[in-house]
Amino acid sequence: MLFLILFNCKKDGNNSEDNYAYLGGEIINPNSDFVVISKSDVVIDSIKLDNKNRFLYKFNDLDAGLYSFYHGGEIQMVLLEPKDSLFFRLNTFEFDESLVFTGIGDKKNNYLINEFLENEVQEKKIFKFCQLKPHVYEHRIDSLKAYKLDKLNTFKTKYETTPLFDKIAKANIDFHYYSSKEVYPFVHHGENKEAILKALPKHFYNYRKTINYNDAFYKSHQHYTSFLRYTTNNIALNDHLKHSNEDEAFRRSSLCYNLDKLRVADSLVKNDAIKNDLLYYFAINFLSKNKHTENNPVILKDYLSKSTDEKGKTLVKRYVASLDNLKEGATFPSVKLVDYNNKELDLNTLINTPTVISFWSSTYYNHFKESHYKLNELKTKYPEVKFIVINIDNYGLEKPKHTLKENRFKLKDEYQFKMPEESIEALAIQPMTKTIVVDKNQKIVYNNTNIFSINFEEQLLGAINRK
Repeated sequence: MLFLILFNCKKDGNNSEDNYAYLGGEIINPNSDFVVISKSDVVIDSIKLDNKNRFLYKFNDLDAGLYSFYHGGEIQMVLLEPKDSLFFRLNTFEFDESLVFTGIGDKKNNYLINEFLENEVQEKKIFKFCQLKPHVYEHRIDSLKAYKLDKLNTFKTKYETTPLFDKIAKANIDFHYYSSKEVYPFVHHGENKEAILKALPKHFYNYRKTINYNDAFYKSHQHYTSFLRYTTNNIALNDHLKHSNEDEAFRRSSLCYNLDKLRVADSLVKNDAIKNDLLYYFAINFLSKNKHTENNPVILKDYLSKSTDEKGKTLVKRYVASLDNLKEGATFPSVKLVDYNNKELDLNTLINTPTVISFWSSTYYNHFKESHYKLNELKTKYPEVKFIVINIDNYGLEKPKHTLKENRFKLKDEYQFKMPEESIEALAIQPMTKTIVVDKNQKIVYNNTNIFSINFEEQLLGAINRK
């Protein structure tokens, strides 16, 4: 209570200018001892938590707009305007769901976080709606948009708002609506994507004529970013179907289609920062899922020819190099681990039988729990296989150890990287569901599988039976 009183009183101090704001918070079950604040992907400051896991930060010469606060791998947005004095409280185990704001500026931010959570629920409905005929689907999402606009207007009549808040809140609704239209051909269960596109009403994508694909204001805005990705996917699909083999079923993983996405991103967006982010996303997304490594150099070359982001280019080149070192049949690379007794060892020394190597992070808490339940099931069914589970976080041993014990998971065969950043790069750990299967001779059998895949146990049996 004293913290809140001090927090809310600070605005009445000796500030002679009005262009300032305060942001503070309390983190329950913190994953680290700091919070990072950024704006438009530029880090402003890293603030250390006090002994009560709280922090307070003052913005001088505030640039009003959306800011990000980052803690332990989780990130969320906050809207700050002059004289705001905002405090939040959250539990890392339910990062978004537990987030509540108090103080000056709380109403607009609670509205925005509640809308964010509501969108997550509605997205599941939209995926079901996508099985409807186009005109019925359009009616459903039009109704959802109307409901959101009514809710926003009710909020604006109840509370005094600002033009900046109005702009962002309206954009949230619009871009989410547009994204719902862009995903329709992909989520619809029909395999003939060309027929689905032809069945759409002629006006279905008319809004594209009014979109600014180079709006730097929304560059780091989640709804805008998602919309750009979905739109690129969709325009590339339309282009791809015009020149692809008519007898071949559409595959999102095809090299041709992914080259089309890079080409569309390059031509659709002129703003270098926005374009480079799109190109990086599509390149990494393809590389992380691609099963045909001979296609990696093709995507890399095309990406490098279009991007102007030197940092991004370096990261993608290094990622491809790591994938090359992890080709099936290659010897598993040397990686240093630490067990929960703080004993250091090389991962290769643990491999003398068919081995499954999987990963987890506190950031993906649901994946952590579900993957451990699945691994326990697999351990019972396949006692001849070793299952090595590695925490990739860089928070020290105590946090993941506590998480494992709290969920009643045994520490046997559980490890953490000695050098997380280098090891994550060496093993190209993306996505988090990535699992590597190695035979008894330390040769890689599968370099990117998934324990939840329907054919994983078949793959496992193949590794067991290798001579």
